[in-house]
Amino acid sequence: MSTPRPFLYVKPGCPWCDEAEEYLHEHGIAYGKADVLSDATAFDEMKRLSGQTKAPTMRWGTEILADFGATELDAFLRKKNVVK
Repeated sequence: MSTPRPFLYVKPGCPWCDEAEEYLHEHGIAYGKADVLSDATAFDEMKRLSGQTKAPTMRWGTEILADFGATELDAFLRKKNVVK
């Protein structure tokens, strides 16, 4: 069974969102993305899944990583054995 692709909820101009995308690109991790400022449905989904309104927020299967920086993203992906 393949691992589901991560999905990133972002806000334009958010430095942490940019950092998260750079990290994913650098590690060759494909992902989906939604701009929660221009997509109200995505914003509502992010809020429902994470219980908060801060970005970036990542959904990977049933796991949610909310309001994070590169350090937390790295730890999350190492725990999932996606990054060594």
